[in-house]
Amino acid sequence: MGNADMKKILGYLKKELMLTVSALAAIVSLFITPPSMELFSYIDWRTLGTLFMMLTVLEGFKKENIFRPLLRLAGRIGSMVGLSAFLVFSVFFTSMFVTNDISLIIFVPLTIILFRAGDKEKYILPVITMENIAAIRGSLLTPFGSPQNLFIFGKSGISAWDFVKYMFPIWIMSAGLLVVFILFLYRKNVKEKTRLKDADFAGKWTREGKKRRIAYLIIFAVVLVTIVSRTEWWMYVAAAVAIAVFIVDRKILIKTDYVLLLTFLCFFIFSSSIASNESISGFLKGAVAHNEYWWGILLSQLISNVPAGIVLYPFAVNTGALLYGLDTAGLCSLIGSLASVINYRIYVREYPGQGKRFILVFTGISLIFFAIVVIPGYFICR
Repeated sequence: MGNADMKKILGYLKKELMLTVSALAAIVSLFITPPSMELFSYIDWRTLGTLFMMLTVLEGFKKENIFRPLLRLAGRIGSMVGLSAFLVFSVFFTSMFVTNDISLIIFVPLTIILFRAGDKEKYILPVITMENIAAIRGSLLTPFGSPQNLFIFGKSGISAWDFVKYMFPIWIMSAGLLVVFILFLYRKNVKEKTRLKDADFAGKWTREGKKRRIAYLIIFAVVLVTIVSRTEWWMYVAAAVAIAVFIVDRKILIKTDYVLLLTFLCFFIFSSSIASNESISGFLKGAVAHNEYWWGILLSQLISNVPAGIVLYPFAVNTGALLYGLDTAGLCSLIGSLASVINYRIYVREYPGQGKRFILVFTGISLIFFAIVVIPGYFICR
């Protein structure tokens, strides 16, 4: 391998920072726990399959401008405060029903389109960071808003109504705090206009593309039913989606973000290795009980909140505190929630080479939010 090839590889690894980090973590973890069939059975293949379906279908949505009506609706909002609130709270509420990662996949690209069209790109990073917070904190209200919620809800045996009542205090507190953050962002000019008078940013619909638009909407509906129903047939649905998209427009399959899928796979390998190690499990058995809230936050920074929930649950005495910790962990770092990794990936695909800037802005805003909610969350869950 020559110097030129090595430079290309190093350049790619630097460009795809999250993939590099996750791949290194996965490689190191395999020295902690040697690979085995049992180890790979712990990988969350359902999440990977669901993510593949959504990423693929939404590439079709972008190409066929299927979000045109939503973009035109948002384009009618006259103020930046109003537009930002519309986008942030669209994520906040939809995440309760279609999960936090899916809501980000839908609304972050729309945010980038709208803010580019209005020459407001300086606000993109702060707003999509608030959308990230909205996805994490909005989804915590319902049992199926996030994978960790669904996992602990299924294990706990409590009713859906009791679950919602327990999560409501930090949900409503988060909603109010998001309003404050939006107003603070535009504090210098609360009445700042959007400049979205020209509707060309929404794209156009062609007559010949009508069948493709209908096909993608049907496929999208099937994917949503698969997510909400948690059917065990998800593998067959994923295969059917791939075949259907290949028939409609095979080029879409090439555009699917396989780097993001590989990043998730590496994180799952890492978390499965940690969970399978007997020495680590033995330590957690004595350390986690009555400290679930802080362990949920801390361990998530290493393996993200979904795997952390699976690792910690068997050792938890107060499962409610564990859930509060897991749903707060995503505010600390990118790795704290895999939904944040999705947000990062969407941004750097649109703005190559801006990964470090994303991490700085994201971490700064998220940590301020975290600092405000972490102590009240601890006392509520006690």
